[in-house]
Amino acid sequence: MIAQRAWDQDPHRSAQVARYVPLVQRIAQRLRARLPANVDLGDLIQAGLIGLLDVLEQYPEPDDSESFMRYATLRIRGSMLDELREQDWLPRRARAKEQQVSRTMAQLEQELGRPPSDQEVARALGWDLDDYQKTIADSGGQLMYLEDLATDNDAFVGQYLRDHGADISEVLGSVEFDRYLQAAIARLPEREQLVLSLYYREELTLREIGDVLEVTESRVSQILRQAVLRLRAAMHAGAIT
Repeated sequence: MIAQRAWDQDPHRSAQVARYVPLVQRIAQRLRARLPANVDLGDLIQAGLIGLLDVLEQYPEPDDSESFMRYATLRIRGSMLDELREQDWLPRRARAKEQQVSRTMAQLEQELGRPPSDQEVARALGWDLDDYQKTIADSGGQLMYLEDLATDNDAFVGQYLRDHGADISEVLGSVEFDRYLQAAIARLPEREQLVLSLYYREELTLREIGDVLEVTESRVSQILRQAVLRLRAAMHAGAIT
């Protein structure tokens, strides 16, 4: 238990960590619910605790302000995603197809001036609609941006921040990134915007969202993943106005 050894000799730090353990657990549980069965919840929590310790190094006396909680959440989730990347839980073939979908979405959006439909993306890929929807269903899209951004850190940081020495967490917490993200969300189809809001802001489960929209849980998952792929494509393209 590497993270445990980092604080067990400091009673003050131990109390701080204990204070935020529920946050780590909540982030891990939400992330775990969207991952394959072989991903261990305990591994995610342990990785999240390491991220929490990094946060507490930068904020020795956390104030629970909105900005602190947002930063802490990003760092904790980022640490968990780093662990997932090391495990390489998403098969390479599935990852390659997901990236192909994102690139095609970005290209079509630039050409059409609007988000492309499922049929348009599938046609551009040369796939039938069923193959396209299966790829979306099998993707790891709900992990948001960190997985893709880590492969092109320097270029992405330069796009949103003047400081090229910044890391991904600083990018995700920047005003520039937030402005681009809000603009990208506003361009999504209305149903995808709604699902994102219900899932990430209202924190409803996929089943609860399905009840609201009167669709199956698997369909909600597909809508959510497609929305995230569109956002990834838009944020990488950096062409939002």
